Amino acid sequence: MRIVVETVFNERKPRLLLGYILNSVSNSALKVLRCPITLAICRQVATVMRIVSIKTQTNSHIAVELDAGFAKLDFENIPPVHSFPDSTIELIRDWDSLKPRVALSDTDSLIAKSEVQLRAPIANPGKIICIGKNYAKHAQEMGSDPPSIPVVFSKFNSAIAAPGAEIVLPKISQKVDFEAELVVVIGKAGRFIDRADAMSHVFGYCCGNDISARDWQKEKPGGQWLLGKTFDSFAPLGPCIVTADSIPDPHQLEISLRLNGETMQHSNTSHLIFPIDFLIAHLSQFVTLEPGDLIFTGTPSGVGAGRNPAMFLKPGDRLEVEIEGIGTLSNQVVDC
Repeated sequence: MRIVVETVFNERKPRLLLGYILNSVSNSALKVLRCPITLAICRQVATVMRIVSIKTQTNSHIAVELDAGFAKLDFENIPPVHSFPDSTIELIRDWDSLKPRVALSDTDSLIAKSEVQLRAPIANPGKIICIGKNYAKHAQEMGSDPPSIPVVFSKFNSAIAAPGAEIVLPKISQKVDFEAELVVVIGKAGRFIDRADAMSHVFGYCCGNDISARDWQKEKPGGQWLLGKTFDSFAPLGPCIVTADSIPDPHQLEISLRLNGETMQHSNTSHLIFPIDFLIAHLSQFVTLEPGDLIFTGTPSGVGAGRNPAMFLKPGDRLEVEIEGIGTLSNQVVDC
């Protein structure tokens, strides 16, 4: 990604205006910056844009994550004046007009990571669409053949859990399992999307954990996939949204899950049976995909139910989903 950089001066100190326009950062573009701290921030953002939702003691903000802390996104002090989006979904919806004007807060006003609580990057998506059995080895460990068309199910918004939030074991399930997943965040609305154009509808990517009550999903009459997948806190999401232009190839990402520090799942998104462009084109034949919609793309092998003997989550367990280029999503398991 190349960023066009210009320094906008006010009476106190320079601010940084960023625009996603070109393909790589050029030395000539960087020469316009005189402040070493600002230059360092520019280089960080140029590499990966991580958008987060944070809560401080006094307020909530949409911010960009940097090594030194969080920088609040600010559109109100850079002309032309633009009111600040009330939610990440509004930011995504207006991203094409806002991204050339993304401004970072003053460099001495970065919020320390120790002073904030991360929230789910998207708390109320229009849709949470999930894909089952999308890695062949996972389908096999669950006793199934790889599907010929995507297996699609959903979760309710109340299932979303923030980074660091607790995963609550339901009283009515004794077989709660984990599933590390790459989550696609839709950026541009569309229906009947052509596969060749599908990736242009992606805003970015998150880590997700498709927590699953196997006794409800597989052992109840009729197969209760929805109920088994959508208990409160069963969709941890985060720790950020990495914008699509920061991920050169989402089908070449290492993905893993650790349970109490031990690696249980490890694979690569290159093993997806149905890649992201296919999923978007396929799903758009049924529903209109809208900004902020989430697509959980499926989990690799190594889940608890696929082991011999099977193993399931218990109070005190800590789960960490890590995806290359995105980060680590960590959650603790507690009893109801």
